[in-house]
Amino acid sequence: MPEARSQKLKGKKILITAGPTWVALDSVRVISNIASGETGIKLAEKMQKLGAKVTLFLGPVAATSLNNSITVIHFRYFDELRNKIIRELKERKFDSIIHSAAVSDFKPLHGHKGKLPSHKNLTLRLTALPKIVSDIKKLCGQAKLVIFKLEINVSKKTLLGRARKALQAAGAEIVVANSFNPYRAVILTQDKAWEAKNKNGIVNTLLRVLH
Repeated sequence: MPEARSQKLKGKKILITAGPTWVALDSVRVISNIASGETGIKLAEKMQKLGAKVTLFLGPVAATSLNNSITVIHFRYFDELRNKIIRELKERKFDSIIHSAAVSDFKPLHGHKGKLPSHKNLTLRLTALPKIVSDIKKLCGQAKLVIFKLEINVSKKTLLGRARKALQAAGAEIVVANSFNPYRAVILTQDKAWEAKNKNGIVNTLLRVLH
């Protein structure tokens, strides 16, 4: 099996996004999430070892040491990630795109320059951000698209149903849907589904089903 995976991935061009994104609350504060980027980093490392040419878009996560053969493009803010991905996909072709980054869904309706006062109660109004996955789908050409969807406190049946809807809505080939409390994950294509008990399980399943 490892030999077969190596042959499938050897020379393939893979783009992976990982980690959280920030949106500015003011000049010194941000809104973010608790994503660690661990799954995307694990995928990048294993795919590189199997001969793939990996480009990793990595958000603001704890310092990590990656193989020099992996092209790492750092980002912090939502707009930074979106602009860099659009530019990359216009300039280069990829065989697979794995969009595992936990992208911000909202930003403050009104930006604030400087620092908001810390001694006052504030009402924060948010507005929806565009979906980066839509930009990816428009520009990815023939690349296989893998998306991630996070849910909280849902049953296996509900998780699977929402994964199917996400797969159709994004026009992706594979969706990874996971949920916490308890942790469960499903990896879904148009005609097959697999379960994973942890992040390593997700990574190993994707290595089997890609290409």
